[in-house]
Amino acid sequence: MGSVENFVTSGKKCIGIASNYYSFLKAINKTKSDVPGIFLKPTSSYITEGQKIVIPKGFTTVNEEIELGVIIGKKCKNVSEQEAMDYVGGYCAALDMTAACQMKPQGSWTLAKAFDTACPVSRFIPKEKIPDPHNVNLWLKVNGEEWQNENTSDLVFKVPYLISYLSKYFTLEPGDLIVTGSPAGVRAVKKGDIIEAGLQGIVSVKFEVDEE
Repeated sequence: MGSVENFVTSGKKCIGIASNYYSFLKAINKTKSDVPGIFLKPTSSYITEGQKIVIPKGFTTVNEEIELGVIIGKKCKNVSEQEAMDYVGGYCAALDMTAACQMKPQGSWTLAKAFDTACPVSRFIPKEKIPDPHNVNLWLKVNGEEWQNENTSDLVFKVPYLISYLSKYFTLEPGDLIVTGSPAGVRAVKKGDIIEAGLQGIVSVKFEVDEE
């Protein structure tokens, strides 16, 4: 389990799920898709508490997104939904920092999602601390003002489905992280902002925003 607990240094990939809360879909006036939207964040985008989120030079709009992170505990490929939870090693709170300014026509999802410091994460949370990943309250405040507050029961694609679906295309390995999507309330942050966020009653994190 050691490599799983140290997922920030041992994990090989972080897979993100786009638009995966009904509240978020409603906020952007979109309907549920047939399959999840998928993107990758490199492990070089990880930061932990004590490090700053740094907005790259020229990025005018960078949004915060609080998410439940699912950490893979053992190698899996082509697993069923019924067996998917057996491959969960633990969880974390994660921020999917997103440069919305890079997602316009002719923009780049890779630049938007994968820049350095774009994936702040909490400490590892053992699997037994979250008996039901679909009943976790996510919250986020910026400078003390609440921006996001939602329960994971609002997820469009649930955790077993995501693991099963992703394992069709990616071999999931110990320490790999799946960030499962963010609810409504996403907004842009700026230099000097203090982001506090977490999984209610389980873990919280605090990060300062800076810029190049």
